[in-house]
Amino acid sequence: MTKTERELHKIDATGKAVGRLASQIAVILRGKNKPGWEPRLDNGDMVEVANIDKLKFTGKKLDQKNYFRYSGYPGGLKTESMKKLKESRPDGAAEILRRAVREMLPPVKFRGDMLKRLIIR
Repeated sequence: MTKTERELHKIDATGKAVGRLASQIAVILRGKNKPGWEPRLDNGDMVEVANIDKLKFTGKKLDQKNYFRYSGYPGGLKTESMKKLKESRPDGAAEILRRAVREMLPPVKFRGDMLKRLIIR
């Protein structure tokens, strides 16, 4: 395995839809935009996202999309709508983008390492 130099990609989130932006970020974090891409290696770059407050939410996603948590106990399923998540936290839009990117990355050991390279300002 060779060590690669990681580049910093700066993305402006002004007026971009969450899902489309998240898929672009996931490709860069994974390293699929490089010619030497291999699924078993973590050769991705760093991504810095600016103007996160100006993200565009299309359709009725703010009202209809729900996020789920399960404690593992009977009756332990918690739901939270996207709108409530965005309003209740100071970094609500950033958390929505982070969760979208996380779900677009494969469930492998180094998914957490890929997510650490996502910088949201």
